[in-house]
Amino acid sequence: MAKQLGRDQQGITLRGSAEIVAEFFSYGINSILYQRGIYPPETFTRVQKYGLTLLVTTDPDLKNYLNNVVEQMKEWLYKCIVQRLVVVISSIENNEVLERWQFDIECDKTAKDESVPREKSQKAIQDEIRSVIRQITATVTFLPLLETACAFDLLIYTDKDLAVPEKWEESGPQFVANSEEVRLRSFTTTIHKVNSMVAYKKDSFP
Repeated sequence: MAKQLGRDQQGITLRGSAEIVAEFFSYGINSILYQRGIYPPETFTRVQKYGLTLLVTTDPDLKNYLNNVVEQMKEWLYKCIVQRLVVVISSIENNEVLERWQFDIECDKTAKDESVPREKSQKAIQDEIRSVIRQITATVTFLPLLETACAFDLLIYTDKDLAVPEKWEESGPQFVANSEEVRLRSFTTTIHKVNSMVAYKKDSFP
C-alpha cells in the first residue's frame, strides 16, 4: 500500500538536505560572529528560527559575503564534494589563530541515485540543529575572552579534484597553537551528517 507522508514528513531529498545544511551554516556562522564579538552587536538583528531567537548580521558587505558562501555550499553539498567548513578567528594585530570552529560533513553518496525521499521529519532535524546552535551559544561562556580585535576567515575543504571557483583561493589549515578542543553535538538529515567542534588557545596562565 502506498505510504502517504503528511506535510511535516514529506521526506528528505539530496537537494532538500543540501539546503537545510547550508541554512544551518548561515545561522551558525552568524551566531559565532555575534557571540565572539567579531562585529559590533548593533550590526545584528533578531530573527526566529529553529524555535530560537537568533542574531543575524545587517552589515551589507558581510551579508553579501555570507550569502555567496551559503549558495556555493548548497551546490557543493548537493554534489557531495564538501567535507568540512571551518570558521577561523584570528588576532588582527599579529594574525595569530585564537579559535577554530570546525564542522565536519559526511555525505551519503548513495542518495544521488535514489528517487524516493528519505524518511525523517523536518521537525526532528530542526530539533537536532537547535541543540547544536544552543551548544554554540553555551560554549562561549567558558571560552577564553578575546582580548584583542579579531577578524574571521572561512575555510571550506572539498574533494581534491575540484576546480577552485573564482573569488576563492587555496589556503593552509590555520590551526590553533597550544589548543584545547571541545566536541559539540552533531545533527543528521540522513543524507548529510554534520559533526561540530571548537579548538581554542589555552590561557597562558593556569
